Amino acid sequence: MTQLPREAPPKRLGLVIDLDTCVGCQACAVSCKEWNTGGLAAPLSDKNPYQADQTGAWLNRIHGFEVAASGTEAGRTVYFPKSCLHCQDAPCVTVCPTGASYKRAEDGIVLVNEDACMGCGLCAWACPYGARELDPVQGVMKKCTLCVDRIYNDSFAPEDRVPACVAACPTSARHFGDFADPASKVSELVAARGGYDLMPEQGCGPTNKYLPVREKRLGGEASGEASATPADGFFGWLDNALAKLG
Repeated sequence: MTQLPREAPPKRLGLVIDLDTCVGCQACAVSCKEWNTGGLAAPLSDKNPYQADQTGAWLNRIHGFEVAASGTEAGRTVYFPKSCLHCQDAPCVTVCPTGASYKRAEDGIVLVNEDACMGCGLCAWACPYGARELDPVQGVMKKCTLCVDRIYNDSFAPEDRVPACVAACPTSARHFGDFADPASKVSELVAARGGYDLMPEQGCGPTNKYLPVREKRLGGEASGEASATPADGFFGWLDNALAKLG
């Protein structure tokens, strides 16, 4: 069985996902698939991609939920992106019989050594978030790598050294940074917006955090926020589209 690092990593890299601004456009999922098909997790297989029984490995999936109106709160559609949360106490790591699943001591990222993976699926059973994907062609486990081959790539400009999903998000609903640094953007967002763990009762200590949906009152105005005059052009259209979703 694989052991977790004995000491807390000096960095805790992860994502903050803003459920209030995610519009479910799938740009993060598609960019993740594109990058990782040629990157560290390559290839991400697709089986019968254009058929009714298609299947394949996707490291980031977006779920949509309809929230009914209640009292003064308006109904809305909430989109919930989900990928590996790079847990501090990752059960997928400690259950792995070959040591293929491991947590990096330098930054807390959880990865899979595909050369050592035998596709037994124990890590997928152990993950309470359903964040692992068995590649149907290669027969090995795949998962979010936080684009580790991109975030440390010196050939990229510093502002581009972020996971592909973060770079692609058109509404800036995804943020990347170091949770071990209280002054980082992700730490400040969590503190300011009440960011929370997914299923904290599982005791996994997920690094990734979610920012809650703001209350939308009947009439379309967000609770606690003054209505604003929308911008012109594309951003005006985007404001109107987001208002209709709410």
